[in-house]
Amino acid sequence: MNEVAGRRARSGGGASRRAERTAVSFETARFIQRNIPDFEILNEEALQIIEHNAETVLEEIGVNFVENPEALERWRQAGADVKGERVHIPRGLARKLCATAPRSFTQHARNPERNVEIGGRNLVLAPVYGPPFVRDAEGGRRYATLEDFRNFVKLGYMSKWLHHSGGTVCEPTDVPVNKRHLDMLMAHMTLSDKPYMGSVTEPSRAADSVAMSKILFGDDFVDRNTVMTSLININSPLTFDGIMMGALEVYARANQAAIISPFIVGGAMAPVTVAGTLTQVLAEVLAGVAYSQLVRPGAPVIFGAFVTSIDMNSGAPTFGTPEAAHITYGAGQLARRLGLPYRSGGSFCGSKLPDAQAAYETSNSLNMALLAGVNFMLHACGWLEGGLVSSYEKFVMDADQLGTLHHLAQGVTMDANGQAMDAIREVGPGGHYLGCSHTQANFKSAFWRTELLDYKPFETWAEEGSRDTQALAAERVKKQLGDYQPPALDEGKREALEAFVAQRKAEMPDAFI
Repeated sequence: MNEVAGRRARSGGGASRRAERTAVSFETARFIQRNIPDFEILNEEALQIIEHNAETVLEEIGVNFVENPEALERWRQAGADVKGERVHIPRGLARKLCATAPRSFTQHARNPERNVEIGGRNLVLAPVYGPPFVRDAEGGRRYATLEDFRNFVKLGYMSKWLHHSGGTVCEPTDVPVNKRHLDMLMAHMTLSDKPYMGSVTEPSRAADSVAMSKILFGDDFVDRNTVMTSLININSPLTFDGIMMGALEVYARANQAAIISPFIVGGAMAPVTVAGTLTQVLAEVLAGVAYSQLVRPGAPVIFGAFVTSIDMNSGAPTFGTPEAAHITYGAGQLARRLGLPYRSGGSFCGSKLPDAQAAYETSNSLNMALLAGVNFMLHACGWLEGGLVSSYEKFVMDADQLGTLHHLAQGVTMDANGQAMDAIREVGPGGHYLGCSHTQANFKSAFWRTELLDYKPFETWAEEGSRDTQALAAERVKKQLGDYQPPALDEGKREALEAFVAQRKAEMPDAFI
């Protein structure tokens, strides 16, 4: 690593400062701070029953920690009953361990103006995560490439209402599996200055994520601060595999944040009832968060809940359903009672195209997540076809609609300006408000404005080609990618990152499985 260390120490000098002065900075809204109440669907009795049942699951049924002897030993030392790979956690132990996890934390971006606060009354929006396919209006559905990945990072950077660059915005299938995490991290670090996520597909890749972050931020800064949030999925029901837990161990030791998230399709990976699913979700999260605190007390973690239901005819997952809403609302209450930040929601839909089905299901999912008290929303834009596809057009359609969440969350302003009594007096009976002083003073900020949807008269719309929303979105994708300019980055750091990536790639042969 001598070459990397040497490059890391080198300063970008005057060229870097000139680039910083001339870089174009695109406006990004601050993360959402809710001024509206959370929707609570469960009463106190229901919450106590679910909490009691979850503790029963942990104690009597137990959870599996597979292919991870160190995890089993950690649990044994903590007082759990370990039988083979099955861990039985005494009632109250997991909850006691969870108490050291922070109620909220700051995730730092390389541009401090884009730092986010995760927890409390805040909501941070991050893009789609994980699809192996992409779709656009011209090319249709196809396997994702590294070029697609970079394009989505650019679109995320250009999106005003999106606070976070995300992680695997699509899987670049043209890059070897064991090396693509390096290219993905490089894209997030250089093409955007918003916060990003680390790799979790293998513990060594999590370690690479930490090492690259230390190049970008500095060793001491990363040791003292959280600069990554990463997704640790539980293999529901009640199974924690060695790969995901190995990645969690890397991040917890480095004081980097992890979302502990059951991956549940109701009826297949959890019971068909809302209360039964919430019991399993809580049991799995308790075990996962508690384990993170066994690795490092105080490590930042997020209570995750990714829950869909199943179509009993086809076996396919469904989205935007009332049952998923009930679970998301209930999980939010359970997370708040634990004192943990909460991750759920997204632009979920099962549609193959960015059509009416996609819009209905997505709007149901987004609004439900806002009211559920979600603090970190992964998949906030771009999700299509049950998460198999990252859609260019839907990315910008969803990103535009995220503006409505910002404005809904503001609540109702009741100061003198909000009461508007001066306007009502000025206009009086039978008048209109278009020209009054209050309207003139407030018209620029009074209403949320779409940057995509069409509200023109029919004749104008027809003259401009009778474009539907997908056509308007395709045009916006081209404009945003055409307008994109990368944020400034110190050349010494860029060179050090490039050297690290090149060296790590040279150390291992390509692997595509």
